[in-house]
Amino acid sequence: MWDRLAASDPGLLRLTAGLRTVAAIALTLAVLGALRVPVPQLVAGAIAAMAATFAVREKQRARQAVTLALGLPVALASVSLGALLAQRVVAGDLFFVALIFCAVYGRRFGDRGTALGLIGFQVYFLSLFVGATPSALPALYGVICVAFACSALARFVLLPQTPAGTLDRLRRAFRARLAQLLAVQAELLDAGPDGVEKVLVDLRTGTARLHETALLIQGRLEEGTADPAVARLLQRRIADAEIAAERLGLLLLTARSAERTDTLTLHLPGASLPSAGELPVRDEATAALRRDLQALRVLMLRPAREASGTALAQVRNRLLGYREEENLPEASPAVQDVFRGLGEAARAAMGLRVALDGPQDESDDSPATARSREELDAEDAAIEISEDSEPEAVEPAGLERPTTRAAVQVAVGSSLAIVGGELLSSQRWYWAVLTCWIVFINTASTGEILVKGYRRLLGTVLGVVAGIGLAGLVGHHTWTAFALVLLFIFAMFYTAPLSYTLMSFFVTAMLGLLYTLLNTYSTSVLVLRIEETALGAACGVIAAALVLPVRTDRRTNDLLVEVLERLADVTRAAVDQLSGGAGGDLVEQARELDQALADLRAATQPLTHPITPLRSRRDTARYVVALLETCAYHARSLAATAELLPTHPSIAADPRLRGACGRIVHNIESIAAHVTDPRSAERIETGPSIASMLEPGTLRMPRYGRVTDRVLRHLQRLDEAVSGLARLLDVAGGPAQPAQ
Repeated sequence: MWDRLAASDPGLLRLTAGLRTVAAIALTLAVLGALRVPVPQLVAGAIAAMAATFAVREKQRARQAVTLALGLPVALASVSLGALLAQRVVAGDLFFVALIFCAVYGRRFGDRGTALGLIGFQVYFLSLFVGATPSALPALYGVICVAFACSALARFVLLPQTPAGTLDRLRRAFRARLAQLLAVQAELLDAGPDGVEKVLVDLRTGTARLHETALLIQGRLEEGTADPAVARLLQRRIADAEIAAERLGLLLLTARSAERTDTLTLHLPGASLPSAGELPVRDEATAALRRDLQALRVLMLRPAREASGTALAQVRNRLLGYREEENLPEASPAVQDVFRGLGEAARAAMGLRVALDGPQDESDDSPATARSREELDAEDAAIEISEDSEPEAVEPAGLERPTTRAAVQVAVGSSLAIVGGELLSSQRWYWAVLTCWIVFINTASTGEILVKGYRRLLGTVLGVVAGIGLAGLVGHHTWTAFALVLLFIFAMFYTAPLSYTLMSFFVTAMLGLLYTLLNTYSTSVLVLRIEETALGAACGVIAAALVLPVRTDRRTNDLLVEVLERLADVTRAAVDQLSGGAGGDLVEQARELDQALADLRAATQPLTHPITPLRSRRDTARYVVALLETCAYHARSLAATAELLPTHPSIAADPRLRGACGRIVHNIESIAAHVTDPRSAERIETGPSIASMLEPGTLRMPRYGRVTDRVLRHLQRLDEAVSGLARLLDVAGGPAQPAQ
């Protein structure tokens, strides 16, 4: 069960965020309840504790403490101005708009600026929600101080979270998700015609979840490890394990079919297996595969203290033995490839275990296992930490800066929301402003804002229905209502990264209970919340569309060019090293490619959303992202193979590989030029398939043939995917021009 929890919530980040916020609010309510403060002040304390807890997102504890300390005077100033300006409508509205502008603009100063902006906005909203007056300020000062103190206690004492601890939990999540993926791969062997599509969906999901966890680990390595060499080693081992697991899945898919399975099958929703792969294969070799997939899964999950013993050593030795040709069972070439992939996955698993748990018992090693350990040790010794720093990118200035643009947009949208909200209700107008503010958080294009506004409205409507029912059940039972509020707050934070609609549902249901506590509940109030939410979302979309707009296609094109540039860099650097050139930080470059692709995937959500009316555009966006994910897989595989070159006697540099790469890089750059400027005259080059280089008498060599063939196959698949991307984006092509 713990492994399942670790896999479903990598690093326990959502669980920790929910529990920490609930603990801060519960402590605040306990202290204020002991002081017998009135209910409005209890509500104010709960909101202040929530804001103080969720706003601080820095990873280092010392920086968190400084930000929390700075947030207290910001909160006191904000509630003071909210109370003093409550009766001065025009001045209060103008200040609120200015506060919103500053809060959004503060994002340019990093996590601390973002946190202080959130605290200032939320506490000003608090003053409006509880109807703060100048005479109530002294009591509110005390309530806010108690809330911040309880937030600090929950953060630093009750539920402390260190970068090293988070990284350790993420590593456990990676192993758990890797084990889940291996279990799905084992199911693939037995899936019949009716069940293979479902297993294929699970396989895509498991592969994507493993990749997501690898990216999370990548983002925590710098803070979570004190030694750069340890971070570099862990980064390499995570990459090796991810690539080996994905390759094993592809080989299993091919083994089910009479033809090669395209890598795109693992990344494109709706893609199906070749028709010849509908029936499960049942013979002695595949029975051994089922056994060994389960064995690898058990070895991956088994803690280091339990991973000793003769039986486990024998299983490990058998799996690693498949890296030697003489140990492969009698089977078809496709099934033998799966056994080879299983051996490589076992090697990656052993390297990951050594990196995570330290040196292992070597007394029962077979010769194949000993060779694998020697290879891993040689790789570890060859790790170099690059001290070169990349030149900082030139940041846009003025209104071109994203934070400035967003601040202007949200200020205009909030102004519209204030005017419209006042027309709907002179007392609850701030709900429209809150919605307008929220739809701009973590969005960068008009399409993203539209989708987020739609999700918030849907969640609000469902939450109103739940709030009406809960208000009738709870009535005026104060502490029962507060207990449900805590439950909803936990659910809000736990589901926020998964579903914005669910989060909005829990927020609205919680507000229904808070209105009940403040004796201001009525069905009309919750219906008004729907109206204000719809108005706020509409104002946000209007502002985003008319004021310094960033169209979705412009943003996706910019991110697509970024992905293509990263893809070209990784491919060029990897093949250059495989051709005998100087080495580089290939794993880091591959992760930069993965991060750029993750940004593009998030930006295309408005285009791929189920409610989008542009069906053909949705299918095109999905296909483009799937092709790029396919390209990224082959680029990662090339980078991983190139990283092995300096330490492995079985891999030799071959200068002729550079020629195979030239056309691919040129085509990637041509596509990027076409996306940047559709009038570009750049054309992709066409010519003989790279597969022709696999024919005997060209690059196939007795000693290095298998590794060279693998590299060339990755280049061929990459060439095919890039050509497919060019056709999809209408980039013209032609035969390569001879050198002058």
